[in-house]
Amino acid sequence: MEITETQYACIAPYLPVQRGNVRVSNLQVLNAWLYVMEHGCKWRDLPAHFGPWNTIYKRLNYWAKQGVLAQVAVQLQQAQILADDLEVLGRDSTIVPVPPAGTGAGKKRPPGHRPLPRGRDHPDPHTRRQ
Repeated sequence: MEITETQYACIAPYLPVQRGNVRVSNLQVLNAWLYVMEHGCKWRDLPAHFGPWNTIYKRLNYWAKQGVLAQVAVQLQQAQILADDLEVLGRDSTIVPVPPAGTGAGKKRPPGHRPLPRGRDHPDPHTRRQ
């Protein structure tokens, strides 16, 4: 799903004004966001026509912290450009809780566990018994 120029005109007032030498337009950023939401892919797996993934990720992260992304999502739904609930689209494996053992954490040992001191379970090689 991609937003067209006419649909973008409805939500453009809610987006920050682009300044300076901009490599990626706000329309490309929104389309990349919708692509990630729809396909559930990683940011690094974005197709090249959206632009550099890191630029898109940083801009969306900034918008999310400023509350811009929430306003845009509301406007997309009110204009019936986006019919699905974004919360449902955004559920992927990154929000599923994983126990510590599933992430490679060390195993817990019982409270009375202490390693044996060296030399008790092996004979001392320096002493000669006959």
